[in-house]
Amino acid sequence: MLFTSLVSLFLLASPALAQGDISAAHNLTSLVGTWSSGSRNVVTGPGFANPNNRTFIYPPTAGVSYSFTGDGFFESARYRFNGNATDPHCITGVMVWIHGEYTLNDNSSMTLMPFSDGYQQVQDPCAAESNFIEQYNSSELYQSWRIFQDLQDGYKLHLFQFDGSPVAPLFLVSEEPNMLPTRPLRNDTPSFVAQSLIKTNDAASASWTPGGIVSLASTLLTVAVGAFVL
Repeated sequence: MLFTSLVSLFLLASPALAQGDISAAHNLTSLVGTWSSGSRNVVTGPGFANPNNRTFIYPPTAGVSYSFTGDGFFESARYRFNGNATDPHCITGVMVWIHGEYTLNDNSSMTLMPFSDGYQQVQDPCAAESNFIEQYNSSELYQSWRIFQDLQDGYKLHLFQFDGSPVAPLFLVSEEPNMLPTRPLRNDTPSFVAQSLIKTNDAASASWTPGGIVSLASTLLTVAVGAFVL
């Protein structure tokens, strides 16, 4: 009995098992693949972002997606809306794309270090500069991560931020990572100046689509019927 207990203690303390908790019972499948939240409309890869000209292909609803390779590369796609308690009409929309390298640390945390070519688009109809694109390359630290088996939706990935707060659960949509090339795709520098797309407070002219101008009312209608699904 004592021998069995000592063996169990050794296995729990083993660095090979501790690294990212890959072999733990709550990680039932590989992290490798593509994961997406909510309605799964946001998915990494060429269907979401074109870093060559810093544009986006806009999904019908908001959400988050991550892809991971087996050799340490990741890609992240995000489409979010942020409310304004002072003025409900001033909803801010944000699109973010980054990719780079990730590390599963011995303390079960995960570190994501992006390349220098990430970018985001921000739309705020109540701001002086209502629609612009800027460089975005913030690193991320997740305190821990877990993969569970959901009886209805299959494998489910939970990420916990540096302070332990949970991120919206992500569901496995592909066992193969759906990603753009795993290398820097632009030669961006920290001196990159945000590109202004629209400088106006006219809500009717705010645009989120690459093919033309649409009214903010359409965006708000989308939000009302489910754009907050994450």
